Amino acid sequence: MAMGGSSGLSRRGVLGAGAVVAGAAAGATIGAAAYGDSEIPPPGTGLQPTFKLDGTVPDKNLILHNGKIRTFDDGNSEVGAVAIYGGRIVATGAHLGQVQHVLPVDAQVVDLRGHVAIPGMIEGHVHFCSLAIRPGYHVVIEKARNIAEIQAMLAARRAQGVPAGQFVTAMGGWHTNMFAEHRLPTLAELDAAVPDRGVLLYQGFTGPAATNSIGKAFFESAAVPSVVAANGAIAAGANSEAALYNLRILQTFDDKKRSTLDAMSYAASVGITAVLDEVGFPIPGPPTPNQALSNFDGFHLYDAWRALHLQGRTFIRLQTNFLHNQNDVNLPELTQRLRNQLQRYGDDLMMRGGIGEWGAPGDGVGPVWTKAQQLIAAAQWRNNNRALSLSALQAEIEGYEAMDAQFGIKGLRWRIDHVPVVTAELLDRLQAIGGAVQCGAFSYVSGTGTAAGAPFRFILDHGIKAGIHLDGVHIAPLNPWFGVYYATTGKNALGNVINVGQQITRDEAVRLYTRENAWFLNMEDKLGTIETGKLGDIVVLDRDYRAVADADLPWLQPILTVVGGQIVHDSGELTGHPK
Repeated sequence: MAMGGSSGLSRRGVLGAGAVVAGAAAGATIGAAAYGDSEIPPPGTGLQPTFKLDGTVPDKNLILHNGKIRTFDDGNSEVGAVAIYGGRIVATGAHLGQVQHVLPVDAQVVDLRGHVAIPGMIEGHVHFCSLAIRPGYHVVIEKARNIAEIQAMLAARRAQGVPAGQFVTAMGGWHTNMFAEHRLPTLAELDAAVPDRGVLLYQGFTGPAATNSIGKAFFESAAVPSVVAANGAIAAGANSEAALYNLRILQTFDDKKRSTLDAMSYAASVGITAVLDEVGFPIPGPPTPNQALSNFDGFHLYDAWRALHLQGRTFIRLQTNFLHNQNDVNLPELTQRLRNQLQRYGDDLMMRGGIGEWGAPGDGVGPVWTKAQQLIAAAQWRNNNRALSLSALQAEIEGYEAMDAQFGIKGLRWRIDHVPVVTAELLDRLQAIGGAVQCGAFSYVSGTGTAAGAPFRFILDHGIKAGIHLDGVHIAPLNPWFGVYYATTGKNALGNVINVGQQITRDEAVRLYTRENAWFLNMEDKLGTIETGKLGDIVVLDRDYRAVADADLPWLQPILTVVGGQIVHDSGELTGHPK
């Protein structure tokens, strides 16, 4: 569990550019020169780095050594030690002696005992803040392999303390294909796990759902009741949505802050250190009984996160895109957004991004969609859309080309996400205007057939700028190792090969999740590699992802996750202090 209240670089220092030079110690790389108000003096001068602090960014001093630290730099080098000062990497080297002289003597030193470390993983398209405001005392069950493990997770959440009248919940991010029994738990099984509190499991956008005896009594007697079967099953659609509504209206602002901290802790536990949030399907105002899990008030979605950030308690990097869903050619919300807000404004822990998952519905078709692209291009904002078919991809690229001809969008990083089907000709055209693709891996959950894209191998061989995402946390999980497994094996959760001939290597998949995904946040100068001058985001793994069997890839576990030099997840294996 991560701790809050740390201090960090000033905003000027955070947003400034850093220079990198070779260090005096043989084989070591030392960060030098300036980061705005911050300066790292050369080693051997007797001077310590100085930073102006303001409490918004982790700034711990940390040395990791005796590891296989894969940097994913230009040369794909591997080092044995890395030093982090004031949240930034200031030195790398072969061993402890090459890096420890640049930090104060009281810096924390962790022996990695030969474990593999990689840059912090970045989720390039996710609906993370929906997870952060889940009602109840939420537990993520996406890593459960069977109902017995689901029961154990629910019981453990209850044991952590759930007040009377509150529910233990597990909503979105999983599918019954991921469990050995391929079904939801029954009322009796949920009673066995949590007999004294209500329980609600809720799948996908609109259910189905399952509850226990206490939950059955509650939902059947609620002001907006749900029909609950004798075995605890709640049908998808209106009945599941009513159950969701009845828990949402119980939430307080403090509940949302608690859930936000829980979501960050889970992200850290699977190695995610930064996310690009793609919102959901926003509906202004308070909850209503007919809303799906992906519906919420977009104007207040980030209130709890922002409150925690102002208190210095956030520890996962959040960049927020803005999804606009108005089917009105006047596009009043999007128009005002572009007129009155700055893109990429904030600090390295919480920052606005661009427009996405879309600026208007249509997926490349219709006057409303076209008008939205015109507004975004005229404002020179970053932009992304999603394509679920070849026709949508073609229409969106044609639209992008028209915007480039009229306004010029090269350099704005307009991209298209999911891309289950592509052609070389379309990728050529998108690449020519500075565009990119985000490859969806969510077919892992329930994909079928033999060509359930994205076609990773084809796209990487083409050479267009590309990243990877799972599109969690409604229809797919958050854990990036499910995405690595799918991209490298082509297998879905049932073990069937559904992406024939499109497998990539494990290093390629990890590179997409680190170095390449940083580009989609306009943060490749700060994230994605382990190099001097970059922010100190590092994940230490329990096993080497190159060496484990395919079947073990989804179950790799970080034993240490570091954000800005601060340990935000710790199994205790290396430090003896789990959190």
